[in-house]
Amino acid sequence: MLKDTVRTGSYRSAIINNPHLFKDKTVLDVGCGTGILSMFAVKAGAAHVVGIDMSNIIDQAAKIVEANGFKDSITLVKGKLEDTELPIKQFDIIISEWMGYFLLYESMLDTVLEARDRYLKPGGLIFPDNATMYLAAIEDQEYKEEKINFWDNVYGFDYSCIKDIALREPLVDTVELKAVATDPCIIKRINLTTAKKEDLTFSAPFELRATRTDFVHAFLAWFDISFDCTHKKVSFSTGPHARYTHWKQTVFYTPDTLRISEGEKVVGRLSCAPNARNNRDLDITISYSTPNSPRTQVEYKMY
Repeated sequence: MLKDTVRTGSYRSAIINNPHLFKDKTVLDVGCGTGILSMFAVKAGAAHVVGIDMSNIIDQAAKIVEANGFKDSITLVKGKLEDTELPIKQFDIIISEWMGYFLLYESMLDTVLEARDRYLKPGGLIFPDNATMYLAAIEDQEYKEEKINFWDNVYGFDYSCIKDIALREPLVDTVELKAVATDPCIIKRINLTTAKKEDLTFSAPFELRATRTDFVHAFLAWFDISFDCTHKKVSFSTGPHARYTHWKQTVFYTPDTLRISEGEKVVGRLSCAPNARNNRDLDITISYSTPNSPRTQVEYKMY
């Protein structure tokens, strides 16, 4: 993730290029990892940063912070934020790289919202503060043959019982822009200053207008992130039109191939909810229809 220059460079630009927001401020880094965002904040002028992470990587973060001369300005706390009392009771700014695949899979957004409600001063800032999720439809016959239809004949044996399982597990991969056969549609906006945990369960309608006459083998999802609280605006996209990020895109294959003509619309609804047994897993349902096909509903699981 450190080598993901879009990710890390965007955070650096948002923090370092807005020193007036950080000067003499207290900062909470949620899920601090190796401490890179904490160190950016100190370089931007923060008075003190508290970084919290429940994984063992924080042991290395302590060594990194000391090696770079930030031992007195960064305090690292090992533990789960929900169960931990922090040494500072209120912060001016919260920073966090909380996003997961499909934005919400294995994400820490619920923890960031908990941190906001417990520790952020009134009028405090969150980096980043806005996320937008998109959906489009793609032509992807070659890869669908490889991933899904492969199970029809495995070295001469019928493995088709696994085909349905494979279909319902979304694929995280990079997709070329030329595969996108429709205009994108926004399916979710999240403003971190006002969002509630309940907002992470949502259902959104979509209309995808075909930009050419083609076949559709899957839906494609991605997200954009923006730091709108900054004076010098910073944003980045994880879409197929943008530079590579480790989040890539998320592909949802359809059971049947859809046929669309330029100008026609794929109309449907996407519903998303945390899994009841593990709230970092996702249950996703997509229902859809075209002028040439009846309404179909598919239940996907990211786990």
